[in-house]
Amino acid sequence: MDPEATSVYLDYFYATSQNPDFEEIHSHVPYTSVFLPIFYAAVFLIGVLGNLVLMSALHCKRGSRRLIDIFIMNLAASDCIFLVTLPLWVDKEASLGLWRTGSFLCKSSSYLISVNMHCSVFLLTCLSIDRYLAIVCPTISRKFRRRDCAYGVCASVWFISCLLGLPTLLSRELTLINNKPYCAEKRATSIKLAWALVALIFTFFAPLVSIVTCYCCITRKLCIHYQQSGKHNKKLRKSIKIIFIVVAAFVVSWLPFNIFKLLGIVSGLQQELYFSSAVLQLGMEVSGPLAFANSCVNPFIYYIFDSYIRRAIVHCLCPFLKNYDFASSTETSDSHLTKALSNFLHAEDFARRRKRSVSL
Repeated sequence: MDPEATSVYLDYFYATSQNPDFEEIHSHVPYTSVFLPIFYAAVFLIGVLGNLVLMSALHCKRGSRRLIDIFIMNLAASDCIFLVTLPLWVDKEASLGLWRTGSFLCKSSSYLISVNMHCSVFLLTCLSIDRYLAIVCPTISRKFRRRDCAYGVCASVWFISCLLGLPTLLSRELTLINNKPYCAEKRATSIKLAWALVALIFTFFAPLVSIVTCYCCITRKLCIHYQQSGKHNKKLRKSIKIIFIVVAAFVVSWLPFNIFKLLGIVSGLQQELYFSSAVLQLGMEVSGPLAFANSCVNPFIYYIFDSYIRRAIVHCLCPFLKNYDFASSTETSDSHLTKALSNFLHAEDFARRRKRSVSL
């Protein structure tokens, strides 16, 4: 597989870009011209509405905003920026890969998608680290879990994501093939493929390891606390359940897409490691929509499993429901766990010191 062909796999839309070498393969997947436009339109409508409601609810809610809400609002904003580009790709898929909206939108929409992909992964990593500090290290977390730190981290994430998206902005172009316009990637060189490999490792797989590690540590701490306390605490069990759902949604959405992306890049760098073009093409076309659907799923996850956000959304949509008092239950599962584990650690430390003094 030559570098030009491999460049098709550097992101999902490269895979659906019409290329003379892939016209036959693309014709074997007829769902791209029927299913994808409908699917993307549904993701666009549901995702934009859900994320706008989520941001409005968190912005206008009564009482003090939680620290974690800062990350959630930035994640929702990132998803909205990506979602506004979907109508362009609906038109592209409906027209069998033709790009009919000009060179500027070809470059800018691809850039926004790249920024969103990086921003989402980094913000999810920040969310996992924030929960790790809040639950596993409640006493130490007071030094770092501050609003100014959260705003600074989010600003840094946006800045880094915008920089990491620049290669996509520079390499995307409107290409004429048989006098038909396609939004495609420029010819890939070995240096470019090597950079894509390094970027993929540090912008997805390393954050993924961090996220899984943080949540594994959280689950272990909760299990230890649950066993030693001997109490049937529903909030602890619910928090463990939420952790698995959030991690599972992230892994199921993004891991298949990035695995096929990795295989395509490695195949271009190592000629002896040849992967079937048909398999890579089909894998990217199936896993790509799954990854992008994550942008409309997050608001529903928060609404279903976070009672704090659910109250905020209800107040935003139905402000006349005064009996549904948002301020009546300000303690969230995170704050509950922080208090419970903090007391547990203090008791554990006291018992350790008492044991030491007795032995002396």
